[in-house]
Amino acid sequence: MKPISRRRFLKVSGMGVAALEALPVTNFAQTRRRVVVIGGGWGGATAAKYIRLSDPSIEVTLLEPSKEFISCPFSNLVLAGVESLKNLTMNYNGLRKHGVKIRHEAAAAIEPHKRRVRVGKDSLGYDRLIVSPGIDFQWELVEGLAPAKDSVLHAWKAGPQTVQLAKQLQSLPDGGVVVMTVPPVAFRCPPGPYERASMIAWYLQTKKPKSKLIVLDANKDIVSKTGLFKAVFKDYPNLDYRPAQKVEKIDVGAKEVTTEPGDKVKYDVINLIPPQRAGAIAVNADLVGGDKRWCEVDHVTYESVKQKNIHVIGDATIGLPVPKSGNVANAMGKICATAVVSLLNGKEPPAIAPGNTCYSWVNDKEAIAVVNAYKIENGKVVQIEQKLTPGKSVAVAQNSLAWRASIWNDVLG
Repeated sequence: MKPISRRRFLKVSGMGVAALEALPVTNFAQTRRRVVVIGGGWGGATAAKYIRLSDPSIEVTLLEPSKEFISCPFSNLVLAGVESLKNLTMNYNGLRKHGVKIRHEAAAAIEPHKRRVRVGKDSLGYDRLIVSPGIDFQWELVEGLAPAKDSVLHAWKAGPQTVQLAKQLQSLPDGGVVVMTVPPVAFRCPPGPYERASMIAWYLQTKKPKSKLIVLDANKDIVSKTGLFKAVFKDYPNLDYRPAQKVEKIDVGAKEVTTEPGDKVKYDVINLIPPQRAGAIAVNADLVGGDKRWCEVDHVTYESVKQKNIHVIGDATIGLPVPKSGNVANAMGKICATAVVSLLNGKEPPAIAPGNTCYSWVNDKEAIAVVNAYKIENGKVVQIEQKLTPGKSVAVAQNSLAWRASIWNDVLG
């Protein structure tokens, strides 16, 4: 697989450069249109940038509490000591250069009927709102987890917990047991838990050969890159993969988890990844669907099916046949930006399909990958092709490094 350039990436995600250049630009003398973007992750940051690139007359305000962007993709490598969190951390200065107004504050509430977002004691009006809230955890679905959530690490949002979990693995006595749990679908980054399992197993094999990793998967099988990960897992006799083992209870004092079938599993280090739903701001604004977890959107504009003038992108969405990946969130951000600019200029939004490229590292030098292609058919996103690498390789891992430099620049540069 060849490294993906910015131009190639736009093509893969279905958004040609011409699609952006063809958008109308309104004269500055006209009434100022305002777009507020909630969430500065892969989707939100991209959307904010591309609206400004497409139509500089539109005022864009990004609400993001963190002053730094930390990439979840590649954070599993930090756990194995292969990467540092510093190398995955960037600032938002690139967006400011494009004229995006950034407020490092959390959105307190969305008031759809007033078309405004409350931020502390202040409020921001909008013509169009883009919500990219990421995920939140359903602590209550695992008995005993809520009161212990500060000590039981998930590390599913890259940052301090990533570093803490890495330190716990480093401090594990040789011969100790690491237990990792995989939540029921849907969750952020479908291949992520299995990449993490591979990296932890590799770390234990090379640094603590008497230790083992037990993976308790709530799902009946590996849910992404199944054949590739099954082949990788054979390289790690210290990895005990157990499907259909949904964790229902944790006893921190006893260092024990209980699964749905009734098995009790002891651990020395626990990495419990909780069940997930859309970020709280989306839930509180009545953007989630009947499952009470995820947001349903129009497949062309990403406008909420429940709230007009509000668009939802990234991991919080459901109903599209696409994974909850950083690459998809980035593609959604560009497509949504195109739709918002079109709508604000009284134009019909073009039908553009996202694309997905996803790399998973499986040891310190090798990775596997998948590429998904989609089209818009009758107003819906439809998958037309999926390509997997034949197996793990150094070349794929090296390609992933070129890919990440390109896409990070596309999001923030």
